[in-house]
Parts: sequence; C-alpha cells; structure tokens
Amino acid sequence: MKLSQCMIVKNEEKNIKTALGWAKGHAFEQIVVDTGSTDRTVELAEQFGAKVYSFEWIHDFAAAKNFAIEQATGDWIAFLDADEYLSSSDAEKLMKLLSKTDIKSDSGKDCLGIIMPWVNVDDNGKPMTISSQVRVFRNDPSVRYNGRVHESLNIGDDRFINADDIDIIHTGYSESSHIETGKADRNIKLLRKELTDRPGDVNIKAYLANDLSMSNDESNQTEAEKLFLDVMKSNKKISVVHKIKALLFLTSRYSKQPDMLDLCEEMCRRTLKEFPGVLDIEYLLASTLSKKGDYEGAWELLKSCENTVLRNSNPDDSIMIPADPTVLFAQMILTAKNLGDIESVILYSTHVLSMDKTRKSVLAPCIATLLHYGVTEHEIIDLLSNIYDMDNTEDVRIIAQAARECGATTFAENILRFSEGDI
Repeated sequence: MKLSQCMIVKNEEKNIKTALGWAKGHAFEQIVVDTGSTDRTVELAEQFGAKVYSFEWIHDFAAAKNFAIEQATGDWIAFLDADEYLSSSDAEKLMKLLSKTDIKSDSGKDCLGIIMPWVNVDDNGKPMTISSQVRVFRNDPSVRYNGRVHESLNIGDDRFINADDIDIIHTGYSESSHIETGKADRNIKLLRKELTDRPGDVNIKAYLANDLSMSNDESNQTEAEKLFLDVMKSNKKISVVHKIKALLFLTSRYSKQPDMLDLCEEMCRRTLKEFPGVLDIEYLLASTLSKKGDYEGAWELLKSCENTVLRNSNPDDSIMIPADPTVLFAQMILTAKNLGDIESVILYSTHVLSMDKTRKSVLAPCIATLLHYGVTEHEIIDLLSNIYDMDNTEDVRIIAQAARECGATTFAENILRFSEGDI
C-alpha cells in the first residue's frame, strides 16, 4: 500500500513544515501544488523533499485539487490543507487502517473514502467545533472534487467507512489565522460568484453566511443574518451542520433582544423536529428558554444534553458541545443559579473548573452565587482550594480577577490578602 499526500498552497510558509511533517515517513510521495506563493512556501516544501508543481489560480479550488490528484501515483491519497495535520499517533492509526487492502464500506462495497473527525482549534489549541470530513480516499479515476469553493468529493454515501479515532486538526478557523491569511475574504468573493450563478442554492447561502459571520464588519454581519434566516426558512434539503451554524449565529445575535426570543425558540423547535435528538440544537433551545425565563424547561433540556454527553451517543451530528462540553456545563451553572439550586452550581462549577481552571466566565458566577446565598468567604476559599493552589500567585490572580468581574471586589481583595497570609 502506498500513500500519496497532496495539498494545494499559497503563502503557507508558517504552516508548511507541520503540514508535511505529519506524513513524513508514512507517505511515499508528498505533492504540493502552488497557486502563486510570494513567500518561502515553495522553497521550504522543496527542502522538505516534496514534489512541487505550479498551477495558475483560476478561482476554482476543485480544479486545483484535481490537478494535484492527477500527479499522485499512490493507492490512497491524503488530501489535507496546509492548516491541517494529524498527530503522530493518529498518523500511525491511519497507516494501519490503510494497510487493510480489502477495506469494505458498511454497504459491503469497496471503500473509496474514510470519514474522520475534523477538529477546529483556536489559537491555544482548544477545540471549538468538531464535524466530519473525507480527506483520505482511494486514488481512483472516478473520485474527483466538485465546487469552486467549499469543494466536495463525488463519492457516494455507501462507499465510506468511519474512522472516529483519527482526528484531523484544523487551525484555519482560529482568529489569528483569519487575520493573517485573509482566507475568509477570498472565500466570500468566490461564494458570491457561486451564488450569482446559482441564486437558489441554499447550501451556498449557508457557506457564504458562515464566512460572513466570522467578519467583524457589521455590514457583513447583517448580510450573514439575512442569509442565515433564508437558510432557516428554506424547505430544501440541507445538512444539520448548516442548520446548527445558522441557529448558533441567530440565537447569539438576538440574545439581547427580548422581542426576538420567541423567534429563536420557534426556529430551535422547528429544527429539532427536523433533526430530533441533536445535542447542539437541544442546547440552543435550552439556552433560549433560559433567556426567556423558563428555567425549568431549560433545565430539563440541559439534563437531557448532559446524559447524551455522558453516553457519548451523538458525536456525528453535533459540532459544538462534543468539541467543548464545558459550554454545556457553563449554561447549566447559569440556569441552576436562576433556579436557586446552589448544589448544582457548585457541582457543575467544580466539574468545569477541574477541566479548565482558567474559565473565569464560570468561576465568576460561581463566586457570585455562593456569596448571594450566604456562603462565607472562608468556605468559598476552602472549596476553591480543591482546584486552585492558594500558594500559587497565578491561581490566586485568576480567582481575584473572576471575583472582580462579578462585582465581588471585597472578596477579591481578601483572597489576595489571604494568599499573603494576612488573614
């Protein structure tokens, strides 16, 4: 079995070594198709031993990728972008999987592609969302990319297998990446052209809205809102991921507009009827109900979400909660606070902070709630001592900052004095 690694690049000198590094020693050839770099991308790729080809950019990702495929001579192709990579352990898993030459899909047909989790991480390497992508496929003449942007492979649904334990790490949606590369602006231009050619295509609207939503420009945000509303109103078939992204944007945008919360609830309930049991949609409905003051209804849904997380039974459809379950638990803390359930506030705050003690957005309401219900400062310190090192300056600073954020300035001052042994 021979693996060809392929990628198309432009000005990726920051990422190219990592992009090629994961497959070094596994792929028998590494093919880099450059579409017009003006930095050291080509030089670095050649130093790494990759075969580098030039392709004149014609504003068509599928065309560039298909050109790269035509240069590949391996049995399988791994087509990751320059801002994507596998860990060394997952690269080993992939090679073991590909060594099984008689891989069959669930339908019993020869497998043409492998579906793997696609994990979007932020600048600190923390997962933001998880979806699924096919980036490894057989080098078969029938398998090619389609679409000018957000291109996809033309492989039937019955020719895949799932490799849930092999993660593709994607850094391209991090804030710094968008600022540095301008990829969002490039995609927006291409998607506008696609939408002009196919004005009724709701999937293009969803892709365009998503890229616009990442911009800080209010005109782009307003356009994203309109497009996402079109997506929600459409009766045409569209993926649950597109619906989740639309709901996430719209419920967040309308969260401070009380007169829009009924619309948010209606959209969530309609989508949940279309995609029953999807974790992210249940969470967004619960969050909306909580903002409307229906804390009991929100709590019931949140507990259902928690049970799903604990069972790990819904990884395929949801993209947000599986990537970062602390988002769910943070909402449970806020809802429990409004229900006056101090035990749940302590339980879920401790749970989240044990996973990430820097989460001041969780620590602050926890401190505020405990103080509100008469828990003494010394009792709070004892509780937090199970997570934080009171002799560690940075840990104490985190607690003090969180206390100030929730208005507990006296407690913030006292925790600093306590750490210095003054009280």
